Amino acid sequence: MKLVLGRDDLAAAALSAAREAGSEPERVAVTPVHKASRGFVNTSDVDLCEVAIVTVLQAVAHGKPVLLLPLTALGRQQHQTLVTLGNLSVADVEGHSVGVRAWSQTTGVWMRGFLTEQYGVDLRKADWTTYEGHHVEGAEDPSWVKRAPRGAKLPVDFLEGRIDFGIMGNELPSDDRIRTAVHDAHTVAEQWSKAHGFIPVNHVIGISEAAATEHSAAVLAAYDAMGALLTAQEEAGPVPLHPVGFEALRGAFTKAAAYALEQDVIPRAVDYDELVERSCAALGVPPARLGG
Repeated sequence: MKLVLGRDDLAAAALSAAREAGSEPERVAVTPVHKASRGFVNTSDVDLCEVAIVTVLQAVAHGKPVLLLPLTALGRQQHQTLVTLGNLSVADVEGHSVGVRAWSQTTGVWMRGFLTEQYGVDLRKADWTTYEGHHVEGAEDPSWVKRAPRGAKLPVDFLEGRIDFGIMGNELPSDDRIRTAVHDAHTVAEQWSKAHGFIPVNHVIGISEAAATEHSAAVLAAYDAMGALLTAQEEAGPVPLHPVGFEALRGAFTKAAAYALEQDVIPRAVDYDELVERSCAALGVPPARLGG
């Protein structure tokens, strides 16, 4: 059983538990971890993989054999990811250019959702540019979004002034000129999470349908070990930063799915219970076994 996990502690816990359950797990090193998503989703190159929440939604919507193992590998606030170099703010997004690495990038889906829901932005009135395709074969950018020329890089275009706004998470460059477009973004983000009752989750754990069926004991053991580690590390706060279990992830998945549908990221609505039912059927367990 091949695993791709970005965090060393989660990987160690999963590997140890899977071995004790009788499997022969192998950690495959991929950096950054999102580069493993395409092979995992489309050709099942690995069996268990850290993936973005929107990648799971796209995979399910496009009929890929991908299941959710309800663990949060990366939880973070997202309002700070819309940045600018000038004096622009969220009120100026319409009529200006905005760059995002990929239309299906989870950070972008969350941020665009905030723009429409909190700030009344009409996304079609901005000039959107993407720099990469989708992890899921069959997914396409909306007709109103353009692709940057081959070889172009979002951080470079942003710093050199070819786009007015950028949505960037880990790829955000270090430059003293960069400002968040949302005023007091971290406070706004904390208020949003407190009001909604959940964090805008970024990365979760995916499992291939074949692995869930063939190695269910090892997968469940890995789930228990990673879940125990995440729970033990959780810091006190209004909402968990790394929610564990189907019910703990329901809010984030439901909201992300709604945003993704509105933004033409997924071709059909994806109900969260569909994810729960598919995972439980393959693993042969009731939802309660996985915190649901």
